[in-house]
Amino acid sequence: MPDGFPAPAELAPLARRMLVDAVRIARWAGELEEVDKRGELLPEDARAAGRALAMTVAAAAKAWGQALLVGLVEARDGGAGPGWRLHAWEHDDEAVIRGWSALFDAWTLLAPVPPAALRGVFAVLAGQAVDQVPQLLSFLHLVAGPVSDNELLELLRRGLDERRVGGADGSGLSPVPHAASAVSAVRGTCREPQIDTPPSPSDVAAVLDWMLDGLAAVGAVVRRNDAAELSPLGHWAVRAKLEEICTVAQTAAGHIEQSAFELLNACADYSPGPARAEFRAWVAARPADRAVAELLDAAQGDDALVRGLAFEALRVAGGPAEQAVRAAVDEPVLRPYALLWLAERSDEGVSPADVLGAEDAAWLWVDTAAAVLDHGETELLVGHVEGASAGDPVRLFARARQSGHPRAASVLTAVSGVHPDPGVARAARRSAFSVHTGGA
Repeated sequence: MPDGFPAPAELAPLARRMLVDAVRIARWAGELEEVDKRGELLPEDARAAGRALAMTVAAAAKAWGQALLVGLVEARDGGAGPGWRLHAWEHDDEAVIRGWSALFDAWTLLAPVPPAALRGVFAVLAGQAVDQVPQLLSFLHLVAGPVSDNELLELLRRGLDERRVGGADGSGLSPVPHAASAVSAVRGTCREPQIDTPPSPSDVAAVLDWMLDGLAAVGAVVRRNDAAELSPLGHWAVRAKLEEICTVAQTAAGHIEQSAFELLNACADYSPGPARAEFRAWVAARPADRAVAELLDAAQGDDALVRGLAFEALRVAGGPAEQAVRAAVDEPVLRPYALLWLAERSDEGVSPADVLGAEDAAWLWVDTAAAVLDHGETELLVGHVEGASAGDPVRLFARARQSGHPRAASVLTAVSGVHPDPGVARAARRSAFSVHTGGA
């Protein structure tokens, strides 16, 4: 794989410049009252955006479409407002690059409409040609320089011929056999029957032109002098897809087909490094929104250790989880974990004590103690008390008693049975008894 291409932090300014109009219209969208059912701008809103932002109506519509795809704006119950990614846009380079990646995956939605004279050809040929995009992108990535349109045309023609005769996996298009399947492209724009006769050279050339223009429209490809090459963003996209596939292929335990709950239970006995590798593979193997939803659902259960591991997996998921984690703040069972997760994502450098109020901190202490009680050595509870009590275990136990956590009594009873200090043990026992009797 080619070396020397910029890191994501260096690429983020490129994506920001490319999407500057999408950001502008996303900020303006906070004033919208409604969009149509497809999430597109109503005509009067497009005109209003054009006037407010000094854009043509067509440019406003294009920027709006990009903002929706990137997550800068979200349609909500017939209205629209800034999305979670807009809030992270200026300070989170990863969020910017992942947002651009969503645009890259949707390049077929932004490709120019073919001329009317060619639309009959596109109805049959374009869908099959789109399936060859991973091979073309892999080749451009490996060449790491301009490739003539004629050479790309020959690659596309060969791929279509192999598909037509049946069974070819397309690996011959790439010097690295498995690279061809490693790049994702949006598919499904056309799903017509196989072409029984070879398409004409002019038809294939027209489809290639359409494909390259679409990839250029999202900033993945640069076209000049009858040649094309990947942009730095395009190289990053190919490498990112390769890394995802390699992560999935190389994990030893193979939990990617399991449910989130099964994954987290399996990783309970792993050290942090192998657990994170499994989390990365599991998240990479499914759409990000689905992975996040499954992890949060698993975190809602009774097992406190699973809850903590779910948020470790959400840390691996990164920016795409932010909106759902913000919503989880309203769930009492998830609130402390969600607040800490969000604080870690911010640039403010705050400590847990600054993030969690006394009630949230007490609830989290009981929850993590319950995880120790269920999955660890009971003696570890002594250190759990010392680490959180700041020299005042009686106050800690009082807050735990009042936390409303369903495991408060069992945790306090367990502490009373293992703590070597008789005074601390008595205080824990009294607090446990108070929970049982409903005392204040």
